[in-house]
Amino acid sequence: MVSLTLLSTALMGLLVVATFVAVAQIGGKRTAPGAGSTSRYDAITGTLGEIARKPVTWAVTFVAIAVGIGAVALLAVGNFGLSEGLSGSLLTAVYAAVGLLLTGFVFLGAYFGARGRGLGNAHGVAAGSFASGLVFLVLIAVELLIGIVG
Repeated sequence: MVSLTLLSTALMGLLVVATFVAVAQIGGKRTAPGAGSTSRYDAITGTLGEIARKPVTWAVTFVAIAVGIGAVALLAVGNFGLSEGLSGSLLTAVYAAVGLLLTGFVFLGAYFGARGRGLGNAHGVAAGSFASGLVFLVLIAVELLIGIVG
């Protein structure tokens, strides 16, 4: 019985070592696109930058976000047999997603506005943070005056 356990342990150890050797050899042959002359980080950021600069990427992302938010909103307010607690949570998630999108729009608008006028990254982040803070301040003031949330 002991020899069977030792044999099984030895075979599993050899299998693990063989797996690591095989993965190391396979990984050594493959390289990231464009990684021959530059570092891996530069290759990855270059590839992602090329993808982000394509208008089709932005269009598909916009359609996916719009359809996703619309589907969740429809699921929240429709009569699909969901419990009231889940419907309320879904509707809250829709409100949060739309709020985050609007705040992101305000932040990026101020950021790129500052960057377009020749200021640096830090100035752009400061302008975006200030604009987002103003949005939150207005939201709090409206909530205190009118009570739009809950």
